[in-house]
Amino acid sequence: LTVNLINTRYAFTSAYLKGEEARTVSAEHIDGMFQRSMSLQDILDTIRDTDIGEYLLEFTSGVTRTFHDTDEFLWIYFGECLTRLRRFKIPADMVRMLDLYIKKYDIANIKTALRKVLEEKGATMSPLGTIYSEGYLEALSNAKSIEEISEVLESCNCDDYSSIIKDIREKEARSTFEGEFRLESLYYETMRSSLGAISDGGVLGKSLGIMIDLANLQAVFRSALGRDNPGMGDFILEGGHMLSENTIKELLPLKMPEIIGRLEGTEYHPLAQEISRGYEKEQTISVVDKIMENHRFRLLRDLLSPRALSPCNLLWYLIIKESEIRNVRIILKSLEDGIQLSDVRDYLVIA
Repeated sequence: LTVNLINTRYAFTSAYLKGEEARTVSAEHIDGMFQRSMSLQDILDTIRDTDIGEYLLEFTSGVTRTFHDTDEFLWIYFGECLTRLRRFKIPADMVRMLDLYIKKYDIANIKTALRKVLEEKGATMSPLGTIYSEGYLEALSNAKSIEEISEVLESCNCDDYSSIIKDIREKEARSTFEGEFRLESLYYETMRSSLGAISDGGVLGKSLGIMIDLANLQAVFRSALGRDNPGMGDFILEGGHMLSENTIKELLPLKMPEIIGRLEGTEYHPLAQEISRGYEKEQTISVVDKIMENHRFRLLRDLLSPRALSPCNLLWYLIIKESEIRNVRIILKSLEDGIQLSDVRDYLVIA
């Protein structure tokens, strides 16, 4: 009976997630936006048959909204998507994986707080993660020193994070960067050590390894294209799928043609080639980020999307929703700034 109940929950949850995936903003929707005049109403009309489109139409109905208003709302919308999932009593493995995954927003918010202390300028935080759910996000946002950040983290029982923050030297850029790296490393290490106990943990672990490979390669490509950081070898994430820590260290001093040669035979070879071509054409380091986002999306889609009755369905759903919200933010920001959609298309993550 217990096994049948678990299987039924997986079947129901997987069907629900696939249904939600079908109601996300697709490449066809984005093409539709390009064919219409550039107004908020036109954009919302184009995506009115999607879940996020319905929410945005209701949010903007009869009221003038700024990009800041809409940006805040998109985070609230994503939080509501996750709340809906939990209400469905999804399988315990999926709950565990969801709890692990969204800790990335704790890391992002702590990094924002650190940057605020270092650079003495404000930045928006994401209303997701443990710090937010425990009611301490505003306190974190208002923290004026490393010590205050650490105290907030201790208040919401984030002691692992707090111990890292305490080691940061106030107003020192490299010390802050080192602290940020240790937070990222802790996140990936916690994920990696926990996935083995989760159903389909092998595939989930491979997806995490791909994320780590790509994060490390991002630093390699940026270094090769002129943003050299002599100390970068000290900040390499462990646990990659195809590229070990030593391999990344060997790649760091190389130029792009040599890196492309070394990556031949791996699934990252086409990525390196495309980044090299893109940089030759545009001569801007931003090509690294925009090309990598699309490759990351495709690699994870090919791995996770075909899985049935698995926590992989949930991980893929989270990645889709994050990409969708990112796309909508870029489109709405370009609208507010008077930038043509054609000028931002390359920055959109499209399947």
